[in-house]
Amino acid sequence: MTIYVGNLSYQATEEDLKAVFAEYGEVKRVVLPTDRETGRLRGFAFVDMIQDSAEDKAITELDGAEWMGRQLRVNKAKPREDDRRGSWAKRDF
Repeated sequence: MTIYVGNLSYQATEEDLKAVFAEYGEVKRVVLPTDRETGRLRGFAFVDMIQDSAEDKAITELDGAEWMGRQLRVNKAKPREDDRRGSWAKRDF
């Protein structure tokens, strides 16, 4: 399972997130997406942990918590939809 962490401070780093989530268990990976054009952080991250029980506990305790001046949104990440054609391409003409 992958954890989605939203409403992140733009100053948050991979190391910051690893430190916070390490309180709940071993962190496998942290991904901080950046904007393609500007290179700026996009304000969210994905965190993978070794144990599912650690992920569940982190979600429960960190969702809604204030961190770096922002109220975090923490939940299970949803699978990404691969259809990048846009909604107009799905219409029947």
